[in-house]
Amino acid sequence: MQTIDAGGQRIAYRTSSGTGPAVVFVHGNSSSSETWEGVLTGPLGRRFRAFALDLPGHGDSEPAGDPGTYSIPGYARVVADFAEAVGAGEAVLVGWSLGGHIALSASTKLPGVRGILVHGTPPVSSPADLGTAFLPNPAVGIGFTGEVSREDARAYARSQLAPGSPLPLDAAVTHILATDPEARAGLARSLQSSANADERSIVAGARVPVALLHGAQEQLVNLEYLRTITSPRLWRGEVQILSGAGHTPQEETPEAYAAVLTEFLTDLK
Repeated sequence: MQTIDAGGQRIAYRTSSGTGPAVVFVHGNSSSSETWEGVLTGPLGRRFRAFALDLPGHGDSEPAGDPGTYSIPGYARVVADFAEAVGAGEAVLVGWSLGGHIALSASTKLPGVRGILVHGTPPVSSPADLGTAFLPNPAVGIGFTGEVSREDARAYARSQLAPGSPLPLDAAVTHILATDPEARAGLARSLQSSANADERSIVAGARVPVALLHGAQEQLVNLEYLRTITSPRLWRGEVQILSGAGHTPQEETPEAYAAVLTEFLTDLK
């Protein structure tokens, strides 16, 4: 892990050994950059110059000094500042779950961005879209609750995998419990704010290619809603379905996930 000043605080991050075009990875709610470890150390990371940061209050990054940072606009400022600080202002932004919402918002602050890929992320125009963008899974609310029990953390971690997945939950539970509780509480308040970007409009008006990925066994995001998102720059013209994956394809089906991401990055040349 390395650290750098971004968004007014010290941010921890991981890098890959590649020297190709830059990619910045943004993790989800109550997770950390560790979720990208397999991508960074695998063939993709050895080819591309990849960066994965810990959002404020997550992983090894410090809690936010300003409570306003615990919001989608606040995180987006951090990600944009981070990309510029590490010399990746012209990167491809890759966001998972909350990280996808952050990446879409951050893209408007980085004029050199070459492409955007999100998964587990239904772009929304306003809070009114949330009821249809997400499936009615009771575990969703845990991600917006400050203090959570270990039992709730396991339920939240389980909801992010395909039903019946054999992947262990211990690492995810550890990250959930280690996350600053105020990060989840602040995010809950942020979702109802009019200050959030209109993500559907960002995708519709994108000047760079945008890829939307979706795990075939997703338990949190509504595929039918996702298929209503349109853009002339939508990669391959439709949502890309990842077989065998739930909400976390980078860990559930890492080889297939990395292959699709590599194809997207290669198509940008």
